[in-house]
Amino acid sequence: MTLLAGSPAQAQAALKPYDGQDPYRSGCGNSARVVKTAKIKSRVHGELGTIKLMWSGRCQTNWTEIKTASSARGTINIYTADGRHNRFSFRAGNGGRHWGDMLWAKDMCAWGSVSIQWNGGNGGQNAQGTTGKACR
Repeated sequence: MTLLAGSPAQAQAALKPYDGQDPYRSGCGNSARVVKTAKIKSRVHGELGTIKLMWSGRCQTNWTEIKTASSARGTINIYTADGRHNRFSFRAGNGGRHWGDMLWAKDMCAWGSVSIQWNGGNGGQNAQGTTGKACR
């Protein structure tokens, strides 16, 4: 008798089928709710937007969404307590609304962060934001 087994990475991927996927293309965003919110702030320019940690109960996933100036570009991050991380870079446009990809986060804490810049980031033209941890 031969036993065929996949690699540990394949087994891990099977347990977390939505990792790295777009929440709206997958349909997970249709059942989402905001679980944590924070401000995106610049030391020089003050408040420049909002960062939200989203949760889909149907898909058991979290992701990070932001609303900021249309001219901003940057990086959106999502983190889970088991050490996974997803980084998503965005360009200016889309009316300043951007989101990163999902990470499965059933029964664990997750949080998000964003770093933005505009006009090349010179002269304090950058800002950051981090949500609090949400634990399920």
